Amino acid sequence: MRLKDKVALITGGNTGIGQATAVLFAAEGAKVVITYFRSENYQETATRIEAAGGEALFIRCDVRNAIDCQQAIEGAVKRFGQLDILVNNAGIVPFGCAENTDESTWDATMDTNVKGVFLMSRLAIPVMRMQGGGVIINIASDAGLVGAKAMVAYCASKGAVVLLTKAMALDHSGEGIRINAVCPGYTFVKRWEERSGVDRPDVSEYVAAAARELPIGRVGKPEEIAYAILFLASEESSFITGSSLSIDGGFTAQ
Repeated sequence: MRLKDKVALITGGNTGIGQATAVLFAAEGAKVVITYFRSENYQETATRIEAAGGEALFIRCDVRNAIDCQQAIEGAVKRFGQLDILVNNAGIVPFGCAENTDESTWDATMDTNVKGVFLMSRLAIPVMRMQGGGVIINIASDAGLVGAKAMVAYCASKGAVVLLTKAMALDHSGEGIRINAVCPGYTFVKRWEERSGVDRPDVSEYVAAAARELPIGRVGKPEEIAYAILFLASEESSFITGSSLSIDGGFTAQ
């Protein structure tokens, strides 16, 4: 087990990539702390983690709120006695160009996708330093490496996460804290189905269109992103810090 006796906190860990990561981490021996924002039912996630032989703690947390973030970190340490891994996964995906993106959408995107990463990392780093080290993995995006049409706020936020990752990695590399990012491309999550018919075609049409943009010819699965996150969380990546790993079916290689 690659994460035996480790404690991992995953923000937004109740759905999508976060959920897949939580289940995989549990199967690899980690105790998992999952933060969620809305009062959604997390029984499915809990059941999957238990089936994987793991143990989980669920904490409601708005990553835009410093007090919530502090309570999440403290809750993890109080329950399990340590914090070894932080996965900053919580985020939102708004659509729109500069002209039709209003200030409230811009602010919500920056607060969730960038400030949330900053707040959780700022609070986790002292805990990890005191323990002698730790790992932080930030979920960025291929849209943080290259531009995308009608996603101006999202691209800006994920680009910020990529550079925030590098800056923090340099600041804390001498303290045994490794900080990296993953940059997923098109990955099929439930949110795609929820948005179908709202601002895009039928979900099957959207998936097919997305697949045509990728050299590999298909969209990704949350589990495929989770395995990359596991690699960066484990000792197998002990010489890697300040990196942004593209997991995008070859999209940014074009």
